[in-house]
Amino acid sequence: MRTFKYQSTPAMSPSFSFSEKTVGFLIEDGVFNKKRAASLIAEIEKKIERFGSINLYLEDQGVERFTLPAISEHLLFKYEHKENLGKVALVSDRKWIHACASIEKLLLPINVKSFAVEKRMEAMKWIME
Repeated sequence: MRTFKYQSTPAMSPSFSFSEKTVGFLIEDGVFNKKRAASLIAEIEKKIERFGSINLYLEDQGVERFTLPAISEHLLFKYEHKENLGKVALVSDRKWIHACASIEKLLLPINVKSFAVEKRMEAMKWIME
């Protein structure tokens, strides 16, 4: 049975680990702007520094809205760290996030897959394989 380490502080998104090299972040309510994107990216970079290469699980948990600068920042991060990202699972019920994942597959050499929230367990299983 796998155990998950879960941590959260007010300055960052709640995070958890499936294993040493597979980490997840829950993006909670409010506006996901450039400041929040930078905070999330800083946390992901800490994991990359520690492990070199990681699998990443990101789940939208009722974010009010995403700003274009935040989305741009996140896409640029993935491009700059393409060598350090194995799999990326995006969990959301927003159709445009699924469309972004499809575009990322075309542009980036990263194994990106999107899942509806109701398929969360399938996403977790996939990211841990």
